[in-house]
Amino acid sequence: MQCRPQCGACCIAPSITSPIPGMPHGKPAGVACVQLDEHFGCKLFGKPERPAFCGGLQPSLEMCGTPQQSRDYAITWLQALELATQPGY
Repeated sequence: MQCRPQCGACCIAPSITSPIPGMPHGKPAGVACVQLDEHFGCKLFGKPERPAFCGGLQPSLEMCGTPQQSRDYAITWLQALELATQPGY
């Protein structure tokens, strides 16, 4: 499955606890990564400084929804996953 054009949900919805260039302490959930470009693409895609977490997130029907669904579906799904994986949930 390919990423939905101009989505960026995986660069906004989840928290990332490892350092990101420009965000040395990672990023909180719901905050856009500084490496997200104006077309909602990753500026670090394919580069060694891209966090392992990001490389591990692969587009899937479960996460991204069908082509007819919007990026809001992916953001909502990732937000729910973020909450479900918080300590003490």
